[in-house]
Amino acid sequence: MRILVVEDDQKMAELLRQGLSEEGHAVVVAAEGRQAFSIADGDAFDLVVLDVMLPGIDGFTVAKRLRAAHNQTPILMLTARDAIGDVVHGLNSGADDYLTKPFSLEILFARVRAVARRGPISRPVCLEVGDLTLNPATRAARRGDRDITLTRTEFSLLEMLMRNAGRVVSRGSLVENVWGCDSDVESNTIDAFARLLRAKVEHPGETKLIQTIRGVGYSIRADA
Repeated sequence: MRILVVEDDQKMAELLRQGLSEEGHAVVVAAEGRQAFSIADGDAFDLVVLDVMLPGIDGFTVAKRLRAAHNQTPILMLTARDAIGDVVHGLNSGADDYLTKPFSLEILFARVRAVARRGPISRPVCLEVGDLTLNPATRAARRGDRDITLTRTEFSLLEMLMRNAGRVVSRGSLVENVWGCDSDVESNTIDAFARLLRAKVEHPGETKLIQTIRGVGYSIRADA
């Protein structure tokens, strides 16, 4: 994989570069936000490992600008802040995953392997739960008369829930099917994505569809 590592701490950047290179990846390193956006927007990468605290513009802004430019390269965001609000901010900026510092290289490698296994899967069946529809073939989502714009991870999460409509999907199953079986996704990352998904799927006045099953996982049903 071609990986862009965006990290202004030289020691951390070198550690990531060396570790990922030893895993067989081609690594490009950027130390500043604007430089990172320019590189990512002008070249093709399989993954962007993006630190939040950067000189120039921060990682949140880099992610937002890439998504605004229709760049859908997966983004793994690195940060020392693990509060749920910070996780939501990162994911809402366009990140696909969120890794809190300090972390082991083994965990990072697991996340990278999970991204490598992902790919477009043609599934022509249109899924429906109440007035919510999801077409995996075209990756289109609608609620009644309105279109719903979803990130890559939000789409995968919603698809998993809708393919199991009426049943409880455990956190373990969500991690395995959305992020990959050997990934080490934190619990608050799942909760943050569920919160973002609800905000898009359930507007004020619309029937609530997504249920939280405390201690187990999530479920989606028309009579929630």
